[in-house]
Amino acid sequence: MTAADTRRLRLLSANIQAGSSTRRYSDYVTRSWSHAMPYGNKRVSLDSIAKMAGEHDIVGLQEADPGSLRSGFTNQTHYLAEQGGFDYWSHQPNRNVGRVASSANGLLSKLEPVEVSDHALPGRIGGRGVLMARFGDGDEGLVIAVAHLSLGAASRRSQLAFIAELLADHPHAVLMGDFNCLPDRPEMDLLYNRTHLRPPSFCVPTFPSWRPQRAIDHILVSERLTFADARAIPAAFSDHLALAMSIDVPHLALR
Repeated sequence: MTAADTRRLRLLSANIQAGSSTRRYSDYVTRSWSHAMPYGNKRVSLDSIAKMAGEHDIVGLQEADPGSLRSGFTNQTHYLAEQGGFDYWSHQPNRNVGRVASSANGLLSKLEPVEVSDHALPGRIGGRGVLMARFGDGDEGLVIAVAHLSLGAASRRSQLAFIAELLADHPHAVLMGDFNCLPDRPEMDLLYNRTHLRPPSFCVPTFPSWRPQRAIDHILVSERLTFADARAIPAAFSDHLALAMSIDVPHLALR
């Protein structure tokens, strides 16, 4: 396949921690108020994230507040779409603690999807989901999925089995998000064995952002897609670094 047969897309996956600031482990305690109150320069953080996101074609967000007290009742996915220059956006609220703090997966895109769907993920504790967008027609279309998986291995296993069923028949697929695990964990084999997704050829540490040691944020692509330039980028003051990657997609998958 030649360059003329493909289109290069710039992808980004970012756990934005609802715009909160965490620069050291002690901040989880000393700045815990920022996870419930609309203070702490979150708008400044969002503007920084929007500038970074705007340099990409498709962005998957995790821990974007859909409009609760802590965000000043701002739908952060919508705000980032407007500030970053994205014509298309969607979000999937997953966890709602009253109206104090909510969390959502989000999708920002400069390409028009033909279909967007969301699915609740299984797990011992509810509040996790996967957001899917399809570009192009038929079985050859490109599918982008955004997910935020659980901390526990047993819950992750059931969630990955569910996602594998959703993506099994899609030869041009991307799964991005906060997996809360390394790519070589046993439960990840469910994806590699049951879908066209492949393990990453190298790991990019993304957590914690101030001293990244663990590769727990991933952009997994199917075997028919080529990729390059995987790199970590600061997502304002989130406790995760964002992960960027370029992929080459056949034109037929985007028609």
